[in-house]
Amino acid sequence: MINRGSTVIIPPRAKQPRGYDKHLYRARRAVENFFAKFKQYRAIATRYKKTTCNFFRGVLLASSLIWLA
Repeated sequence: MINRGSTVIIPPRAKQPRGYDKHLYRARRAVENFFAKFKQYRAIATRYKKTTCNFFRGVLLASSLIWLA
């Protein structure tokens, strides 16, 4: 394996344990889950609201609904 100066974030599944940053993994998972929920709002994903202002309002609305849920 080539070492490119990166750090391990995902926990191991193999029998040989390796170290990983639990806090960074939790933050990465939260961001991935947010975008997975955000994609469920079809009007934003397909961008039905063509003007920038309306699109941005839709993004804010969907983000706040996800945050409140």
